[in-house]
Amino acid sequence: MELESMAVGERAQERAQGGVTVLLAARYGRWTCGWHWAVGEGGGGGIVISWCCADHSIGEPPATAAKVIASLLEWRDWLEELAERFARLAPPAGADAEERSWHLERAATRLVTVVVDRTGAECGWYGLCRTVLTWFLSSTGMGPESAKDAVETAIGGRFKSWTEPSRTLVDTVGEDLAVGVTGEQPYRDR
Repeated sequence: MELESMAVGERAQERAQGGVTVLLAARYGRWTCGWHWAVGEGGGGGIVISWCCADHSIGEPPATAAKVIASLLEWRDWLEELAERFARLAPPAGADAEERSWHLERAATRLVTVVVDRTGAECGWYGLCRTVLTWFLSSTGMGPESAKDAVETAIGGRFKSWTEPSRTLVDTVGEDLAVGVTGEQPYRDR
């Protein structure tokens, strides 16, 4: 009976977390939806450290509200950091396929590395990695579904929870993404 009541309590906390997400998105926009993507097993492989999971983070209303605000601010800082990185890493307008490929490979390796650093390569980190790479490709003008497919093809299940990818694997994923998007090998003279 005690396990059953714990499960009911956890579901109620998950619903409360979902309700906060709906509220934040309605008030501030869709960008808020990752506010609870915390580092580690409970948080789904994100970058937020102010929130663990509903079970561990929901408590007295004032303390919970403070955690939500801190987490939302962390998430916003991450999104702003990504926007700056995307702008710096984007291929220049008018780049030919080979130059575009070089920029995409470079961007992919740098973005994978920053996600690994921020998540500690803990549980589920590769989900955020897929999302970040998809957002990056979308920011360069690629359609969201095409971007998602290109990222999935490049990663191909090679990243694992609790495992930091080797430099060689990160480079291979970057190259595979660039070639998959442009059809050209990135040149190495840069």
